[in-house]
Amino acid sequence: MSMPSLFQGKLALPLIGSPMFICSYPELVLAQCKAGVVGTFPSLNARPINVLDEWLGLMSDELRGHAAANPGRPVAPFGVNLIVHKSNGRLMDDLALVVNHRVPLVITSVGAPTEIVPAIHSYGGLVFHDVTNVKHAKKAIEAGVDGLILVCAGAGGHAGTLSPFALLPEVREFFDGLIVLAGSMSSGRAVRAAEVLGADMAYMGTRFIATKEAHATERYKEMILEGTAADIVYTPVFSGVPGNYLAHSVIANGIDPAAVSMSPSGGKPNVSDWDNPGKKAWKDIWSAGQGIGTIHDLPTVADLVARLVAEYQEACGQPGSTAILRAAAE
Repeated sequence: MSMPSLFQGKLALPLIGSPMFICSYPELVLAQCKAGVVGTFPSLNARPINVLDEWLGLMSDELRGHAAANPGRPVAPFGVNLIVHKSNGRLMDDLALVVNHRVPLVITSVGAPTEIVPAIHSYGGLVFHDVTNVKHAKKAIEAGVDGLILVCAGAGGHAGTLSPFALLPEVREFFDGLIVLAGSMSSGRAVRAAEVLGADMAYMGTRFIATKEAHATERYKEMILEGTAADIVYTPVFSGVPGNYLAHSVIANGIDPAAVSMSPSGGKPNVSDWDNPGKKAWKDIWSAGQGIGTIHDLPTVADLVARLVAEYQEACGQPGSTAILRAAAE
């Protein structure tokens, strides 16, 4: 499909920085947007709720000013992730702030976005919904979302188990709207591959944790640099929903990864029977995707995006000057 007007002329490449609990704070989101990548964050990162009001005002003002001061350079819009599960007691209050600030993009997760879509559409905003299978994709389409984010095997956070080569083509058979592909995206070549497979945009999270601006501890970043795909454990134990975590962070908290890992055949530990060690997902047990094996440095977001753009252009058969791309991202 054609790119929504929200993104036209504002992107350095078709990429959304995924919203990451604890890691995605204003410094990271603003750096992504200024480099021409859509930056997003979970509303629940802003605590207490009045902080969300402050962040939304700050981001809107700063990006507006940056675009005015840098005409001709891509400055991407930002987005907010709303968890629509009934356990989120802040949802309606967060939604009210999002509507008040007219946030351009809302990403909904873990539940049906039925009530969210009309509220965001009331001012012309877009709603993309996270899905891991065809059933959830069809429900999101029925709710009227503008785009689907296919969270495939290997993605950081709450990920699915389906290969992108299976899920994306199947969804394309009944959905001609915007599709964003997630799962082990760590390079500009992967962004191009997502397009070749049929996606309109790519979704990248873990690669941005390993940047100067990410709100993550140094040890968290070091584990990403040191790790490989073999160091990722997939389990529902820590949050109740299957997700990918750094095995070494699991071990560091006194837990055996083998005892909590789901089997390749789909078998999983009984969460209700698990002796809760008092450790929390994201805060104590750190998440990452399977693409960490090719992440070896901690650049600034501007430097990383320039590199991604160069890789993307090369994959498209249009190699460009890294120096020029770097200057455009600053």
